[in-house]
Amino acid sequence: MSKAKVIWACRDCGHNQLKWTGSCPQCQNWNTLIEEIAAVEEKPRFESKKGAPAKAVRISEVNPDAFRRISMKMGELDRLFGGGLVEGSLNLVGGEPGVGKSTLMLQIANALASQGLTVLYICGEESTAQTSLRALRLGVDHQNLYLLNETQFTAIRSQIEHLKPDVAIVDSVQIVYKAELPSAPGSVVQVREIATEFMHLAKGHGITTFLIGHVTKTGDLAGPRVLEHIVDTVLDFEGDRQHGFRLLRAIKNRFGATDEIAIFQMKENGLVEVPNPSQAFLEERMKEIPGSAIVPGLEGARSFLLEIQALVTTTAFATPSRRSAGIDSNRLGLLLAVLEKRVGYQLHHSDVFVALAGGLKIIEPAIDLGIVLAIASSFSNRPIPSDVLVLGEVGLGGEVRGVTRVETRLKEAIHMGFKKCILPKKNLKGLPPSLTEKIRLVGVDLVDQAIQEVLF
Repeated sequence: MSKAKVIWACRDCGHNQLKWTGSCPQCQNWNTLIEEIAAVEEKPRFESKKGAPAKAVRISEVNPDAFRRISMKMGELDRLFGGGLVEGSLNLVGGEPGVGKSTLMLQIANALASQGLTVLYICGEESTAQTSLRALRLGVDHQNLYLLNETQFTAIRSQIEHLKPDVAIVDSVQIVYKAELPSAPGSVVQVREIATEFMHLAKGHGITTFLIGHVTKTGDLAGPRVLEHIVDTVLDFEGDRQHGFRLLRAIKNRFGATDEIAIFQMKENGLVEVPNPSQAFLEERMKEIPGSAIVPGLEGARSFLLEIQALVTTTAFATPSRRSAGIDSNRLGLLLAVLEKRVGYQLHHSDVFVALAGGLKIIEPAIDLGIVLAIASSFSNRPIPSDVLVLGEVGLGGEVRGVTRVETRLKEAIHMGFKKCILPKKNLKGLPPSLTEKIRLVGVDLVDQAIQEVLF
């Protein structure tokens, strides 16, 4: 190392500059520049870079089927990745502490090791004894699975070159550091350098790599934004600890769809797939009670039914309370304004609480009409029939707008035994007889029409 210089790096986007400013000129965020020490090295910057130079080839000569997919023995995960794990890919998994990232990675490692692949699990935040205790509880004990407790990248690289694994799992990328960089582990410079080194390892040696990342207070992945651009797949692991459901969402996927999700349930022996989410979310609902509406949510190619619960009570304070769980609070405020202005419900003297049962979070316009009807049901103390499904987007004029993928939603409703569906009149056009004969469809143009149809 010849010398070191002080730079100011943005912790959000990774932009570097020599002087401090109040806002980052790249992402325009305030108070995100932190002081770092960047090392200037005389040797090549990235140690893991492939030695052979790349050559240009014609696009017609590239075989798109050359890459190999590996099954993880979990149908939900294989579908999320677009048909399996791509060999030599670099994948980033982020989530809150305790949500189950290490548990999921150990289960994936065991599934890959059982297929004859050599898996190296780099447990930087825990000792090998602690990781082995978790593995013992999960029933993970395959001989092809190796544990390495190391945080210095040079030592990790030497073990990878010696072992030559097929799969490498880094837990976590914020704890690994390069000794020649004066910055502390987890800093912008360290995280960017480490992610780039593992990218060269994955692409140059064909090692399928998983990087486990921390999240910030706002739920975003910690580290510079460039970290998400380097990797091939970004997975967001979210869920409610009290309910046990976990949602793995593909935010970025170079080898598949980016709007797919996989649903798991945390149990004593680890994460278990939920092949039928609708049944899992509706098995505890009480029928014929005011304030409950069933809506079809849509994530990727999958539709599942969810229960929206609303409670409207008289407030004892000057300012009524508006609380929500699992849905957008700003959207709730708009829908309450529509009920007051367009329908005539006097809600300014009432506390309104709306929750999505099951502990999940969903932001989709198609559940607007379900939220409105659940609030109207609780306000009038009249239950919505238990075999009625509701879907539609609500505009500020009180109109019910059309939604996408209606056939997929109706197929799931028919599968779960629903007999009637309230939906926008626009979506009645072009539906095949195979659907219209199995469920009664009622098209509406306005919110008050849906309320009259369901509650009166």
